[in-house]
Amino acid sequence: MQDLTLYYNPRCSKSREALALLQAGGHSPVLRDYLEAPPTLAELEELVRLLGVPARALVRDGEPVYAELGLAEATDAALLAAIATHPELLQRPIAVNGERAVIARPPELALQVLA
Repeated sequence: MQDLTLYYNPRCSKSREALALLQAGGHSPVLRDYLEAPPTLAELEELVRLLGVPARALVRDGEPVYAELGLAEATDAALLAAIATHPELLQRPIAVNGERAVIARPPELALQVLA
């Protein structure tokens, strides 16, 4: 099996639920606490590719810094640069397994990367 990684915030209930679901299935994902170890711009670009979504799908637009930075009309490149600088903007949790990735909202979606 490929390396199973969960972009994770331990204070987020959805992150904890996704982790519990993966563990209940006998999986031990590598936990990437993205607030402690923010993804690089290259890693974010790879997440966009794996997810097959526009960069805006990775953004938590309810975070105060989203409004502070005026990101409502930002380009994909500007959004990814903002996430790299302000990792609290990253949507969570994100499960990655090889060439498969999913934003696990709801948490049950994390199981899709196992198929």
